[in-house]
Amino acid sequence: MANMVTITIDGKSIQAEAGKNLMEVAKENNIFIPSLCYYKHIEPPLGTCRVCTCRINGRYAPACTEKITDGLQVEVNTPELNNNQRKALVEMMFAEGNHICPACEKSGNCDLQHMGYELGIASSRFPHLFKDRLIDYNPTRLVMEHNRCIKCLRCVVEIKTSDGKKVFNYQNRGNETSVGVDYEQEARLTEEEAMHAMNICPTGAIIVRGKSFSTPFGDRKFDQESVQMDFNKPVSDNLSPSVMGKKIIATTSLAGCFGCHMSILDIDTELLDMVELVSFDKSPLTDFKKFTTRCHLGIIEGGCCNADNVETLRLFREHCDILVALGECSVWGGLPSMRNSIPLSECLEEAFLNSVTNEPGNHIVPYHEDLPKILDRVYACNEIVKIDYYIPGCPPDAAHIWKAVKNILWGEKYSVLYAEYKYD
Repeated sequence: MANMVTITIDGKSIQAEAGKNLMEVAKENNIFIPSLCYYKHIEPPLGTCRVCTCRINGRYAPACTEKITDGLQVEVNTPELNNNQRKALVEMMFAEGNHICPACEKSGNCDLQHMGYELGIASSRFPHLFKDRLIDYNPTRLVMEHNRCIKCLRCVVEIKTSDGKKVFNYQNRGNETSVGVDYEQEARLTEEEAMHAMNICPTGAIIVRGKSFSTPFGDRKFDQESVQMDFNKPVSDNLSPSVMGKKIIATTSLAGCFGCHMSILDIDTELLDMVELVSFDKSPLTDFKKFTTRCHLGIIEGGCCNADNVETLRLFREHCDILVALGECSVWGGLPSMRNSIPLSECLEEAFLNSVTNEPGNHIVPYHEDLPKILDRVYACNEIVKIDYYIPGCPPDAAHIWKAVKNILWGEKYSVLYAEYKYD
């Protein structure tokens, strides 16, 4: 018979089996402890990511390595743990790797991305490193995408051949540590074992050739359900223009694709109601080239890749009371920032000197005083000017954009449907 003991989690008294893993006991009692390395049947637990850190009997320790003992006192949800530790750890993982969610095959099925949703990360307080990491295409079955690896150790410990030979291993030390592949053993993996390697990875670091994820948006693992956040509180009553007061908005697209502007228009017929509440000044939506008045709100799509982008952004900061970064490109660089890990000279050579042209012999890098100067890399908007609010997504959902705008301008309370809060 199991030895049952009493523990306390966030002030709640719980009966649990002595010796059981704290992560499992918390899950059984509907208490969410975030983690990226914990995997139920890996014993001993890895304890590498530290995202599950809790205050246990007065000291900070990873929950995944803690066994249940009588009288155990656990604090899971405190401001210090959620904001200063867990959130910071996940932000650093995003900043250290080149996690381009819209271009990742595991988007929507990625544990790291999901932790970003759960912890409410709209932007990273740490600068992105944009390390130049090679993608290993040498394995027979797999592709090892080092840009996305968070070194959780799951694959190193779990993935083995039928006779127990390890397929993955740690290489180098310290900041240069990476996960290597034993090509000989990798070639011996069955299709089922290769798929298990891809599925056990908490990010998109391990991809099986020809087996990319094809689940449509809305049906992916993390598209609809949150394990801890309440996204369904009732929204306040609609406010009339007389109550809200008409506001002036300016918008622009810098190093982006105009997808966020298309999303702004995707509220369809509700746009007729919005024009009663707002008017647009300098914007692609009005084709006004210059500011005609000071604006209550400026919405920026895209990051800064050239001198013109920087000038425009500074102009918006000067003429707008509130500045909002809309979409992944403005928040941290997004897809255009994929060039940040490559020297600018190599990008220009590949684009203009090594590319195919319909004018034979006309391989030159264009230069003219009228052309905007290209920056050494793509910069997030907050690296150039002060940004007041961030709305992540690629693009953000139209309803989410307008709910956020109304909250900023008039203080209207709103809730976010989980399906709206997406980085991709």
